[in-house]
Amino acid sequence: MKKIIILYIFLFTNCILLAQNKDTWISFWDKDSTHIGFKDQNGKIKITPKFMGLTSANKFDDIIVVSEEINESWKSYYLTKTGKIVGRDSLYIYDNGPDCENEGFIRFKDYKTDQMGLFDGDGNIVIPAEYSDLTRVRNGMIIALKGATKIKDPGGDGHFSWSGGKEYLIDTNNKILIENFGYNDELNFYSVQKSKEPNKDETRENFPGVDGQYYSFINYDKEFKLWLKNNVLSDLSKENLVKKSYDKITFWKEPKGWKSEPKTKFINNNYKIIKAKLTQLSTAKPDYHIFSESLNPFIYEGNEFNEFFNNCNQAKEWMYPVKNIVITNKNGKQDHFEFLRTENGYKLISVSAGKENLK
Repeated sequence: MKKIIILYIFLFTNCILLAQNKDTWISFWDKDSTHIGFKDQNGKIKITPKFMGLTSANKFDDIIVVSEEINESWKSYYLTKTGKIVGRDSLYIYDNGPDCENEGFIRFKDYKTDQMGLFDGDGNIVIPAEYSDLTRVRNGMIIALKGATKIKDPGGDGHFSWSGGKEYLIDTNNKILIENFGYNDELNFYSVQKSKEPNKDETRENFPGVDGQYYSFINYDKEFKLWLKNNVLSDLSKENLVKKSYDKITFWKEPKGWKSEPKTKFINNNYKIIKAKLTQLSTAKPDYHIFSESLNPFIYEGNEFNEFFNNCNQAKEWMYPVKNIVITNKNGKQDHFEFLRTENGYKLISVSAGKENLK
């Protein structure tokens, strides 16, 4: 068997050290709920409330985007915990909001050149603004697009697409790991392994690195489909469905809408419906598709879901994707079974039935 080198030291060590030394500050409002400040975990005020506007981070680990009103004008910039201000007029905005730090790094944009770069947690430029586009840092790696042309959509709504250019997988030192690395949001970058020969695991995808080694990553879609077949469809007993479910299951109930119940109660109340619909996936060949989605922060609230969201309350779908099985019935109505990837495997977290009213 070929020796597989797991890249813990190469890519994980810095992230682990950061995690061990976190002193996360928490946002809070002033008395009028108009300005945001930050406290440490002991309740000591570190920054008095003065931020508004684009200040979207509710937790502060290393570097965040803030906005404040100064002399009757808005000023937006990146702020580190030491009070260092960088990136004035260089905010990277997407989906009508600023970027959020990930693993101690945050993206910025040079609007003169329309290129993107990366700040570290100290506000230093670790990747210069020389790329058309960058993904968030994921396990110390970034997919980088270089030399592309922006094509604006004809609708005039500000949306655009990229044409041409070359995609790379780089690290946070701007070192190229893999050339011609096409964007793929199904890859689990935290599963990276490095070996002399391609990894033969059927759930993995292999890419030749510039160093002559192969980098392999688990593909979430392949992983989920294999898991579903071997761990759920092979045993649709009540006991197994409860075991493969999240602590609480959210479901749609007419006429009240979304509600949640402990998994054992929900499975017991709706077992016949759930079993019949899931049985179709392996016996009746129904019209169904599996989609990758994000956990909805407006439905899944509270401390129990904190690990699945970043400091700006955005779902970390690059680590914890939701796999949505959508079954289209002959009457045109749809059934949805959503499975959240957790540290303990995939868990059924949401169900909606097209024509049956769940109990």
